Order: sequence, then C-alpha cells, then structure tokens
Amino acid sequence: MSLSPALLRKLDDALVGRRVSEGFALLERASEGVTHLTPKDPRAVSYLLSIAQWVDLGYRDLHLVEGLLKRFSAVRRADMKLADYLQLRMTEAFFAFASEDAATAISILESVLVVQPEASKPHFILMAHFWKARAHRQKGEYELALRHILEAKSLAEQLCAPKLIAVIRIHESWLLFQRGQRKEAFRLLDEAEAELKPIGHALSLGNIESARGRFVRRSGEYAKALEHFHRAIAIYSKQFPNHPNLARVLVNAAYVKRLIALDLSHRSKEGRARGIQHDRYLTICREALELLQRAREIYALHGHQAGTGSVLVNAGHLHLDSGDIDRASEEAVKAFHLGKEKQDHILMSRARTLQAAIENMQVEEQVGEAEDIASHANTATQYSEEAIALAKQTQNKRLLAGAYIARGSTAANDFFEEWEVAKQFVSLASDLLSPDDRDHLSKELLVLKSRILRAIGIDQTLRSWSDGLTGDKTFQQVTEEFAEIVIPKVWMREGRKISKVAAKLSISPKKVRRILRNAQLLH
Repeated sequence: MSLSPALLRKLDDALVGRRVSEGFALLERASEGVTHLTPKDPRAVSYLLSIAQWVDLGYRDLHLVEGLLKRFSAVRRADMKLADYLQLRMTEAFFAFASEDAATAISILESVLVVQPEASKPHFILMAHFWKARAHRQKGEYELALRHILEAKSLAEQLCAPKLIAVIRIHESWLLFQRGQRKEAFRLLDEAEAELKPIGHALSLGNIESARGRFVRRSGEYAKALEHFHRAIAIYSKQFPNHPNLARVLVNAAYVKRLIALDLSHRSKEGRARGIQHDRYLTICREALELLQRAREIYALHGHQAGTGSVLVNAGHLHLDSGDIDRASEEAVKAFHLGKEKQDHILMSRARTLQAAIENMQVEEQVGEAEDIASHANTATQYSEEAIALAKQTQNKRLLAGAYIARGSTAANDFFEEWEVAKQFVSLASDLLSPDDRDHLSKELLVLKSRILRAIGIDQTLRSWSDGLTGDKTFQQVTEEFAEIVIPKVWMREGRKISKVAAKLSISPKKVRRILRNAQLLH
C-alpha cells in the first residue's frame, strides 16, 4: 500500500475515532512506505506527524519517530511551507516530551500555538494543546496542564469526536484528583471507560484502571488499589507487553505491595503471629522487587530515565525497610543523578527524601563515632531541605508534604531533638494533606506527631492551648489534634470498645476507627 492521500485521510479519521486496531493494520500494510519515509515523499511531513500520533497510541515505539526525524534534520526550514514547518515542529515537540524533555516540548508547542494560521485544522490545534498539557504535567505544572487539557477538550467537542473527548477526560480526571476533586475525577474515568470500552482501546482502558488504582491508594485502600493495578497490567500485557505505561503500573503495584508489607511489619512487632506475619512480609517484598525488575527492563528498552529513576526510588525504600542501608543508598544516588540529567525536579526531590530517610536511620541506629552521627544528622538536614526546594519548583503537593515530613523527622531525630522545628514542618505538611489522604504519608505524619507529643508532653500542649497559644493552626487542626490525644485514651478506658467511645463522645464510630488506625492501635 502506497502512502497516498487516501491512506492519510483514513489514518487521521481512525485517530479521531480512536480505532486503534484499524490504524495499526493500515500502517502495517503500508509498513515499507512508513519505514522508508523521506522528505522527498509527497505529504511527507503530514505522514510524519500522523505516525507520531500513532506511536503515541502504542504503534511500534519512539525509535521509529526518532529515525524518521533524523532524515528531516537536513531540510532547510526557511524553504518549507508554513503548514509543513508547523507539522514538523509538532512532531519534534512530541519526540521531546516522549523523551522526557518537557521544557523543550513546551517551548516548541508554545511557538506552534502562537503562529498557527487561522486555516489550521482543529485537530492539529487540539493535539498541540493535548501534548502541551502532558508536558506540563510531566514537569509537575498541574494548573497549566489543566488549562491546556480543557482547551483540547473544547476543541474535541467542536469536532464532535466522543472517543477523543473520552481520552482527554482521563488526563483531566488525574489533574482534578490532584486538586482534591475526588468524586469528579472518578466520574470522568467512568464516562471515559463507557465510551472507550466498546472499541477496545486497550491503552486508554489500561490507563483508566491504573488511574483508579492510584486514586484508591490515596485513601489507604491498598488491597482494592492492587486489584485495579492488576487489571491494568492484564490489559496492557495483552497488546502492549513492553509499553512504558505497563512499566509505570508495575511500579505502582510494587509501591502498594511495599505499603502492605509495612502494615504487616507493624503488626508483627506487636507480636501477633509474629513468625507468619514476617514470612508474609518477606514474600510481599520479594514480589514487589520482582515487579520493579520487570519495570526496569521495560524502561531500559525505551531509555526512559524518569521511569528507571522511579524504579530505583521504590527499590531503595524496600531495601531501607529491610535494613539494607548500603543498597538503599546506592539506589537513591543513582535515582538522583538520573533526575539531575533530565532536570526532573519530581524525581530529584523523591530521591533526596529517600536519602534523608537513610541518613536518619543511620542516626537512629547510632552507627559509628559521635562525629559520624553528627555527619549523618547534618546530611539528613541538607537532603531534606533540598527535597523541599525541588518540590517547590512543582505543583505536586504530596511531594512537598513528603519532603516536609522528612525535614520534620530530621529535626526530631535523636541527634537534634528540635521539637519546635519539627512541629513547624508537621504543620506545613498537614496543610497540604486532605482528610481523604489516608495512605502512608498520613501515617508517617501521625508517627512524627506522636513522637513530638511524647517528647514535649501532652500537658504542655494542652497548657499552650488553654493560654490561647495555637501557633498558626486553624481551629479545625486544633480540634483534630485534640481528638488524636483524647480518643485513644477514652478507647483504652472503655475496654477498647469503639461503640462505647462513639456514644460517650457523641461522634461517629467511623471517626473513632480512623483516629485509632492513624495511631496504629487498630488494623
């Protein structure tokens, strides 16, 4: 099949309708022409941009676009028609953000959107906004990402392209979830799934399950989150066994397994069937590392450094949990350098937060001479402060909250015991987490609060409150902290009966359970 105008129209029509199998079949029948496309071919640049969009949907991989773009590198831009020039720049923008160079992609797309002529096809402008949104999201610039996603959705509505609208809704859903609009985020995913399921758009259906898993994980429902991730893995594996999105969901599944293992570890310390729990803990950790290894292999195929860095950070935490400080440190250092190469502030911050935790563990274990402990403590301060500075260059609230917790934990370690400093960072982290955040971050925050409370004493806290000294806390925050002090005490006095606590304090049993779970008193 030749690269004819008719074929290009069919490919573009299938793109709008998200008829992926049809598009892949057309490309395979014209594979010789696609593979050997040159600037001299008629409609060469239009085909180049179309191929980039199909690669974005899972056709072959980014190496195809890279090879084709090299053939166009010698073409004099000044000699090109404006429409061809813009299509070439669009393809270069796609390649940039798919290669983790979000800043270059954003710069190119900004210029495309400024100079795009009035006669440009709506689908062309739509894709510019869609890709720019994803590039901003890659950088953690969520408000800009949402602005461009909404522009893309508006254009898709003008085109009367329901399948394309559904795909855009998946991205919109994730951005709204970051804003705390949980119900709206789930509704958009449900609507997208209803539209895309009949056509079997595997990549998007996998993305939907993956997003649900991440949303559910945030509320601490780890088993349910893992179910969504396993469904996503099954969907991706069937048609895209080496796609970066599969690697991403493998990392997310490994992350949840680590959190489940941590919960088991806390229980085993309490002596409940300690041996069985510990064996289960080791099994889950091994499963998590196996998932990460598979993800690492997929990312290596694509040269995906951010993905590889995420694997390293998650593996580092698993090694740290099991007490292998040296291995954890190696993984953290590698992750930070990968992030630095790409100026990926999210990855760099996550790596520094891990390194701060590693240094704090060295302090807690009192490893080495006094000067060694001081060195670890000061390095933990440096790393946690760098993590905060890097996180502030993004709009990722949870990333910043995690960095604040790391800094608070450093202030509260056995070397510094700077309780007022620790309290300040607890307050900063608390402001960034919502009541719906009930995963490991909220638990880490509660552990830090408990440590501070034990150190400075409940009496001092209550005395400060009675004198009207609440710091920068809101009334709601003071109320919540008071509940965290009182409810566990009443629960113990009432024979560990939740119903009695709820009746005595005139609050819901659900709130009693939440407070007790956060205090690690209920599982």
